[in-house]
Amino acid sequence: MTADFQSWTSQCQAAIEDFLDSRLPGIDCVPYRLHQAMRYAVLGGGKRVRPLLAFAAGELAQADVGRAAVVGAAVELIHAYSLVHDDMPCMDNDVLRRGKPTCHVEFDEATALLTGDSLQTLAFELLSEMKLADDPETQLSMIKQLAKASGSRGMAGGQAFDLDNVGKTLTLPELEFMHIHKTGALIRAAVMLGAHCSNHLNQTQLEKLDHFAKYVGLAFQVVDDLLDAEATTATLGKTAGKDAENNKPTYVSILGIREARELAEKLQHDADRILNEFGDAAMRLRQVTDFIIKRKF
Repeated sequence: MTADFQSWTSQCQAAIEDFLDSRLPGIDCVPYRLHQAMRYAVLGGGKRVRPLLAFAAGELAQADVGRAAVVGAAVELIHAYSLVHDDMPCMDNDVLRRGKPTCHVEFDEATALLTGDSLQTLAFELLSEMKLADDPETQLSMIKQLAKASGSRGMAGGQAFDLDNVGKTLTLPELEFMHIHKTGALIRAAVMLGAHCSNHLNQTQLEKLDHFAKYVGLAFQVVDDLLDAEATTATLGKTAGKDAENNKPTYVSILGIREARELAEKLQHDADRILNEFGDAAMRLRQVTDFIIKRKF
């Protein structure tokens, strides 16, 4: 990362952390244990990739940075809820997340379930109570977009497809279909919500940006699969090798490490090609994409 991008990233991450800290209920608020678990699951960890994408897309669209912070926080809350639920025994049954015990281990399964539920509803509370677009119709469409990206036609549906295919051999198109929903839908939402915080972009430009986000979402998952296969638990902050242990279909299991890495590079090239049409205004999105592809943990 360049020093400038590093500084920008740190500023965005700090802004999201402060905003989330201010909007999550305090531990002195009833029910104490649930609110403690919500803060445990969200604060003090993670790279905040989705908020970074929202900030970068907002910058491209010349959006107010305060609006971008709200949508970035909302997407991050959805992401955090999904991690809490994914780690539970009925799903991936993992005990480590972001270098610390998972929510159901630190608290209990019932509290973890309610924590995920509460983080999800808080995300939509944020999107509905603050002015994020120049007209109400656009803001309603933004709420709908996050709902769709989170539900059965997005992230939750992708997770269901994943669980249905443990131990099975998928074709590459089938694997892409799964991750367009499981991982890609929320990443696309982060980009598009950031862009919709302004009316600066026309419909053609928004469609190109959505196409870019699709490539980035797939690339993110390819790199995730590579890290799961190659990195250590200490480096990842979560249990390494879990996909192979659970016999899950991944880009590595289908393509092998070398071809999976080549695919990630191709997806980055395709994403950059679209951003080239936006010129220098897309600099931050280009940098965040590079960060996603080259991340080591």
